[in-house]
Amino acid sequence: MNWRNTSFNGRTHDFWCHHLEARAHVICGQDLEVLTQVLSWLQDSENTWLCTIVGATGSSPRPVGSMLGLTRSHQVGSLSGGCVEDDLIDKLRRGELNKTTLQRLHYGVSAEENERLGLPCGGHLEVLVEALSPKSTGWLDEAVDALSSRKSILRHLDLLSAACRISAGRQAQSVAIDATTMVQSLGPQMRMLLVGAGQLAQVLSQLAVAMDFEVIVTDTRREVLDQWAGPPVPLIEGLPDDVIATHITDDQSLVITLTHDPRIDDMALLEALDSRAWYVGALGSLRTTSARRERLSQLGLKTEQLERLRAPVGLDIGSKTPWEIAVAIMAEITREQKARNNVFTE
Repeated sequence: MNWRNTSFNGRTHDFWCHHLEARAHVICGQDLEVLTQVLSWLQDSENTWLCTIVGATGSSPRPVGSMLGLTRSHQVGSLSGGCVEDDLIDKLRRGELNKTTLQRLHYGVSAEENERLGLPCGGHLEVLVEALSPKSTGWLDEAVDALSSRKSILRHLDLLSAACRISAGRQAQSVAIDATTMVQSLGPQMRMLLVGAGQLAQVLSQLAVAMDFEVIVTDTRREVLDQWAGPPVPLIEGLPDDVIATHITDDQSLVITLTHDPRIDDMALLEALDSRAWYVGALGSLRTTSARRERLSQLGLKTEQLERLRAPVGLDIGSKTPWEIAVAIMAEITREQKARNNVFTE
């Protein structure tokens, strides 16, 4: 079957972006947000510090590599959700943060401090505090440009001289640190493209946005997009293969089909399974999935491409409601993402 010749309610196949006007906004990951803001502060000649979690043992409210930008009157990013940030701000205002050298601070060294800071029991954080200078605008500008272009980079920081440089690439761990050097892996925000704008897409997008995914939703039906009640994410009316070809351009991307319409879902999967998306999932029962795999094979997908398909999408936890299914999907994505980053343990 030639899906390209299939008509959808007599509408043209030219795709165009349909954004809810009141919800238009700029999406960027937290790393990019922090680096963009500290660059702006430096360009405005403000004294600025960049704080990075470089080590964690036990439970941690934020993962290693999380960053916080500080000035005397502003902050951006998060290390703990509040208390560690407050302590750093207090240190800054008391003049205890160096303006020229690096500092490695430890939090959670005692049960009393854990309780005071609200850290989980047994949790310990090591935070690298970096006083930025006008020279820092060079590597910051390079990093912001790369992340804005959805490129993965490594930040190399000399712990003796505080010199910093950027290179292309990615490492398994978010931060590698020893006595003289820190190498931090930075990449674009994980992008999730949902095909179908129904109720499940609305609740799934809420979970994904809360977990720092960039979410894009596409549907061929404008009337469905007009009824969107989910979070303020870009809504694109158009054929899914066109949308995927335009927006899924790197391996920090996911595609999930949710429409239950084989004409739409299969068109999306043909493109997605031939793209750089690292995760491709499809909603449906075991019987639907078997029939779908057979159709996709007849349409020319190879065995190795079909093996990439996560279907039925989500962990098998007996989910029935949209929220339960969304939880199962995000749980599977989290598990696969940890395995992909070589930090998954059984």
